[in-house]
Amino acid sequence: MTKNFELFLKQLSETNATLDYFVDFNKVNSNIEKIKIKLNQLNYLIGQEDLKDAIEKLFQENKSVYSVLDILIAVRKKDKKKTFSNSDEIVLIETYFDTSELVYEFIVETGLADIFRNKNITNLVDYVFGIEVGLDTNARKNRGGTQMENAVAKIFERNGITYEKEVKNTTFKELLSLGEDVKRFDFVIKTQEKTYLIETNYYNTGGSKLNEVARAYSDIAPKINQYDSFEFVWITDGQGWLNAKNKLEEAYNNIPKVYNLVSIKEFIKILK
Repeated sequence: MTKNFELFLKQLSETNATLDYFVDFNKVNSNIEKIKIKLNQLNYLIGQEDLKDAIEKLFQENKSVYSVLDILIAVRKKDKKKTFSNSDEIVLIETYFDTSELVYEFIVETGLADIFRNKNITNLVDYVFGIEVGLDTNARKNRGGTQMENAVAKIFERNGITYEKEVKNTTFKELLSLGEDVKRFDFVIKTQEKTYLIETNYYNTGGSKLNEVARAYSDIAPKINQYDSFEFVWITDGQGWLNAKNKLEEAYNNIPKVYNLVSIKEFIKILK
């Protein structure tokens, strides 16, 4: 078992990222579309020598255009970011968009005034597109799990394995051991002998979450495996586990079917 676990560790991959992992352009385009009209109206400020007067004119025309100014400094409104103002107060950034005077102060203090006057930006839609791409990199961690699900799904499909995705344990009334908690399994595969309830995840980095996941699956596996017609399967990967290998080894020894993206071929053989 120890030798097998050491092999399992050596098989853990450096990444599961395909090229579509790095930027979600559909999400970027969607975010741009929501504010595109306002950004085009704000383009009026670019190249204006008397920026204060231009800001006032646009404010009188349509003050709501300034509600999107926060994204110009890579801040999302939902984050409710605060700043230390010239009045020695801590205020929400969005409060700067209430009057034309405060809008002018915001644009000057952030450095956007020089950018506008010097035409370093020629189109705010294109500029914010770049900002959205940058901000989307923060979401990569959340896409790691989805990437793993996609990778596993492709392996099943290449091998002609039929599966269901995102299946709740309440679908299986006989699984009384799981109690009242509703658990959603990433994959469910039914064969003539057994129904396999499968969880997948991928970790590039370590952290306390890995210990919690290993502990949780060590707990749930025997509750499922006590039924002859069901078995729990855990498919995990990523070198983040090297920082939590003690807990992983414990789970590996307690759960009969633990695989990574290399050893999953052993599970495929069982399914076939």
